[in-house]
Amino acid sequence: MNLPPFPPEYRASGLLLHVTSLPSPYGIGDVGPAAVAWVDRLHDAGQSWWQVLPLGPTGVGDSPYQPLSSFACNPLLISPDWLIEDGLLRASDCAGCSFSATTVDFDAVKRFKHDLFETAWRNFSTGARPDLRLAFEHFGREEAQWLDDYALFRALSAQFGGACHLLWPEDLVRRTPDALDRARRDLASRVEKVRFAQFLLFRQGARLKAHARAQGVRLIGDLPFFVSPDSSDVWADPELFLLDAQRRPRVVAGVPPDYFSSRGQLWGNPVYDWDALRARGYRWCIDRLRGLLAQVDAIRLDHFRGFAAAWHIPVGAAADSGRWVSGPGAGFFSAAQSALGALPFLAEDLGIITPDVGAIRDAFHLPGTRVLQFAFDGHPDNPYLPHNYVPNTVVYTGTHDNPTTRGWYEDLPDAERRNLWRSVKHAGGTSADAASALLHLAWSSTAALAIAPLQDVLNLGRDARMNRPGSAEGNWRWRCTEDMLSASAFESLRDLTHASARSAPLIFLSREATP
Repeated sequence: MNLPPFPPEYRASGLLLHVTSLPSPYGIGDVGPAAVAWVDRLHDAGQSWWQVLPLGPTGVGDSPYQPLSSFACNPLLISPDWLIEDGLLRASDCAGCSFSATTVDFDAVKRFKHDLFETAWRNFSTGARPDLRLAFEHFGREEAQWLDDYALFRALSAQFGGACHLLWPEDLVRRTPDALDRARRDLASRVEKVRFAQFLLFRQGARLKAHARAQGVRLIGDLPFFVSPDSSDVWADPELFLLDAQRRPRVVAGVPPDYFSSRGQLWGNPVYDWDALRARGYRWCIDRLRGLLAQVDAIRLDHFRGFAAAWHIPVGAAADSGRWVSGPGAGFFSAAQSALGALPFLAEDLGIITPDVGAIRDAFHLPGTRVLQFAFDGHPDNPYLPHNYVPNTVVYTGTHDNPTTRGWYEDLPDAERRNLWRSVKHAGGTSADAASALLHLAWSSTAALAIAPLQDVLNLGRDARMNRPGSAEGNWRWRCTEDMLSASAFESLRDLTHASARSAPLIFLSREATP
């Protein structure tokens, strides 16, 4: 049986902040100096964990939960500062850029970063840093299982103006060997550039992870349950998904009406063919986990309930027209445990949770998720109330899908406001006090791990929200500035962490832990 991720009496805390939200002069956060400085802030504030959102390359809508690959990283996260340090760029190459400090303009950032990368690639191709050539070639061999298909996919996508892969010539959609060989020859330079971008990202990411480890901070990654319909995953392995004869989804993913949306959500992702995956020993799924664990120390399993059953929606129908269809269940986690050893996973068990979901979670000792913003409906058995937690739990004030706690409180009914203040034994407060109240509740709870979005630590309002589920526009753009990261906010967090006994010696959730 797998060891529990959090030993008895373990208590720690951390913050949720996506890499793109970090301060940077380049329009978007990256894995370079700003990320290093952020890790140092976490260390100084007594925090043991940094949780990020998915790191994959994004497509339409710029959502990290619709990545173009389950294995690749987002090239927008490459640090120009570290490319300058590596001699692949000059400081003058980055001069004159001007971006908003508080929001990400994805279109402008993409143009800017594309031009920078073209310069770095040209410099590398013409002899800059020849000592990196062997490392680049080694990376290509080590990651060939996913990198070859991904690089060709992105090169073809550029060749066809970004059109969905289903609109490419039929022989490329069908991946006939002759067509693939011809494309690799014709697009060899583009393919190499894609591979080089991933090499730089993985190299920079490893440097950041090493710094975090030296500072006693561990990284929590996020693995989307589904993949994008227009992704290298679907193009390269269509037999793993429920597709029709034209390789279009037979059904798509979503969720029925719930807390986040009264109409349900239509995500549009293709749904897995679990029979096909099971026949292969879940190898593709396990490779996804192994690949992300090379970059982070633990993984939040998004939409955990999908392992028990997922909501299948007929193509063209509304979200509430779907039905629950069984997932792989415990068999998947048994296979993953055999392949990986320990299971350093956090289960995002939110939404409509049935007993079979909890049974899978508990059978493998995976910590479940509790969100305090869901706790104050007045029912004493509400699972999100701290007195109902078991220790093997991760408690959040809110998540990337929630409003900031200050914004949440402003829309909270009076009865739930009273329940909140009763829970913290406070006569009453205002929206300015709500984030502090939830932070104290989370940090003082029995949950092994307490996490808050940075927005709640900074007591920011609704304009700092990261995502509005069910809304396709205006998400994922929020950024913090250096001015926001005042010493006083982190001093208060450090004091709360110490007072709550969440400064326990760090554990490392290792894949090599004894099962």
